[in-house]
Amino acid sequence: MKRSVDQPGLAELPIEHRLPAVKEALAASGLALLVAEPGAGKTTRVPLALLDADWCRGRRLLLLEPRRVAARLAAGHMAEALGEGVGETVGYRMRGESRVGPGTRLEVVTQGVLTRMLQDDPLLEGVAGVIFDEFHERSLEADLGLALTLDARSARDDLRLLVMSATLDVAGLTAALGEATPVIDCPGRQYPVETRHRPPRARDEAARHQAAVVAEALAADAGDALVILPGVGEIRRLASRLAERLPEVAIRELHGRLPLDAQRRALAADSEGRRRVVLATAIAESSVTVPGVRLVIDAGRERLPVFQPRTGLTRLETRRVNRASADQRRGRAGRQGPGVCYRLWAEEQPLAPDREPEIRQADLAPLAFELARWGIADPDALTWITLPPSGALAAGRELLIRLGVLDAAHRLTPLGRACGRWPVHPRLAVMLERAAELDAESLACGLAALLEGRDGDDERDLAAALERRFAAPGEDRAWRRDAERLARRMGRRLAAPSLAPLGELLALAWPERIAQRLAPGRFRLAGGGQATLPEAHPLAHAELLVAVALDGEGGGGRIFRAAALDPDRLPALHPEAGEWREHLEWSEERGRLVGERRRGLGAVVLERRPLPAPDPEAVRRALLEAVRRRGLAFDEQAEQLRARVALLRHELGETWPDWSDQALLDDLEAWLGPYLQGLSRLDEVERLPFSRILLDRLDWRSRTRLDELTPTHLRVPSGSRIRLDYRDGTPVLAVKLQEVFGWREAPRLVDGRVAPLLHLLSPARRPLQVTADLASFWANGYPEVRKDMRGRYPKHPWPEDPWSAEATARTKRRGA
Repeated sequence: MKRSVDQPGLAELPIEHRLPAVKEALAASGLALLVAEPGAGKTTRVPLALLDADWCRGRRLLLLEPRRVAARLAAGHMAEALGEGVGETVGYRMRGESRVGPGTRLEVVTQGVLTRMLQDDPLLEGVAGVIFDEFHERSLEADLGLALTLDARSARDDLRLLVMSATLDVAGLTAALGEATPVIDCPGRQYPVETRHRPPRARDEAARHQAAVVAEALAADAGDALVILPGVGEIRRLASRLAERLPEVAIRELHGRLPLDAQRRALAADSEGRRRVVLATAIAESSVTVPGVRLVIDAGRERLPVFQPRTGLTRLETRRVNRASADQRRGRAGRQGPGVCYRLWAEEQPLAPDREPEIRQADLAPLAFELARWGIADPDALTWITLPPSGALAAGRELLIRLGVLDAAHRLTPLGRACGRWPVHPRLAVMLERAAELDAESLACGLAALLEGRDGDDERDLAAALERRFAAPGEDRAWRRDAERLARRMGRRLAAPSLAPLGELLALAWPERIAQRLAPGRFRLAGGGQATLPEAHPLAHAELLVAVALDGEGGGGRIFRAAALDPDRLPALHPEAGEWREHLEWSEERGRLVGERRRGLGAVVLERRPLPAPDPEAVRRALLEAVRRRGLAFDEQAEQLRARVALLRHELGETWPDWSDQALLDDLEAWLGPYLQGLSRLDEVERLPFSRILLDRLDWRSRTRLDELTPTHLRVPSGSRIRLDYRDGTPVLAVKLQEVFGWREAPRLVDGRVAPLLHLLSPARRPLQVTADLASFWANGYPEVRKDMRGRYPKHPWPEDPWSAEATARTKRRGA
């Protein structure tokens, strides 16, 4: 094997030449964008340089890092550069871990921490500036943090803001921050990198293939190797393989679960002078330079937070890397000299160009919660790089209302305000806040830590997983640390609990997933739909359960993780389940409205009673709901009217109403509701005069214009009035050919904008020709039609010159 290259000492980095421009921009305008290529040194050099700026003296700087590893290492590098320990001038904060002191002036924080700091102190008193690093990753928390920071800056114009990355959406950022925002570019320090593709064979085990490529790279090329893998599990499997195959090589791990000292050892040269193989998560893609690396082996995968409808939580999911990230990883091999990048996928494998902003695909319940805490009802009141999608935001708010966190006006309830102290998903915050009602505080802390933890989604049997962890505290140290942190926030000591309230705790967090048994293994969900368990499953016969993890929520969805729930406990958890409500719905089987009084939660019914005399208003609402489910059934007259108005809306614009099926269903209460008083059956609804009801929605002028622009009939040369059919979108005039002799063209409709389509019929009323250009038909098509029809219909007129012939509605010529 070739010997490792020497690690260089602290050298001047390209960013040094751009620091004056960064300082000047922030001093002058308070805002700046820094586009610094990999290797420029922006993460560690820029924040330290800004500490000496006049506007920063005596105050703190916040450096936002997207990953915990990057936050720890950046803080460590900068502290070392100052000859200090972490927690003196430079410190860091992240969830569950903090190393800051009274003299700390530069705090490296993770994204969720910044949001919490802003919520606790909206003006960020004592903070001179906020630096967003690696903003290209576009996490939901980074987007939210930037929006809140900009809002804080609107009340504090002395708050400086710097956004940094190697690849920034400069156009999007300047559109949001202002076109005058200074943009500073800085080249990186990059040497040539050769790319080699090494895709696995079809049946190759991943770690075996990765180990073989690492061995090939070390044998063929100089330098240490950086292997970028999606997660800790993959790192440990490969480390085990390499320890057997390459005992003479120093294997180092680099990921967020390691303490700071271990992370820094992974970056240092081996004390015995051996070549290193650093096995890292995507943290090595950016933010952190690994000295001595000339070889990169990229597995081509990354682990990203993705909203999972089956659990209602955001989990980490392994996906193929995008092209921009793959190029960033490749560049790591050329930081300190020429290098080689081994890509473990085929060269022809297509990759997405960039990472989709998380805000476009995430569960927005946490965002909706933070907006409510900030006092924002309309997200347009903030400045966003990407506006939260309205549908996902509405769904998030609906969940928060169901949980009792928001009221109908999207304001925080007392429960919602209390939930603000918990750094977890709002579902779990509600569970933790209400755990005292069940005397289940320790269990709630352990459960929240498990469900939010990295491995929680792999645990099918929650009771067994919790029992094992509480019984063996050293088995899962990360879980223990998180559970104890939550317990301290609750003012409790974590202790082995009774597991009896498990189902009740889950019912607080997942009310829409409470499910009622319909048959062994088949359940109806409170939020609608059905789900199943194998009949042999221990919970298949439970009267009620909480289905925490589902694969699909429609009929036939499978339950992967659940806990039983005592039906008698449901009203205590959700008081609305104890209230009696009238319920009316249309029964297709019985052909009538069926009414009863029900007590339960959503579609889960705990008790039923007959409803002898339903309220008329309830009957009206039930009929409206039945129409929504069944759909609208219009007669021909109403369909023609709708088609005429649709044509006018298409040609003349939105001054004419939208009477499409969906629009009418959405507005059913307004236009149909008043006509349902006194009705009790759907067949009575279907006999309503829908064309008159719809016409009544037009004012007098519009009704007059309707008949002028889209007449129901046209008078043809024979004198007949022929009905127009508008239902296909283009008006159709079906008329016998003999009735339009002498017509060069049909009258145009909608102020001359639309030509009707002529269906020219034979004496037997069968189509002979379809045309919108009658003159062309007379000149070119009619001679052939005349030749064919004269013998078939000899008693009907077939003149040689249709232009001058008399039009007639008669079926025979006179005297024939």
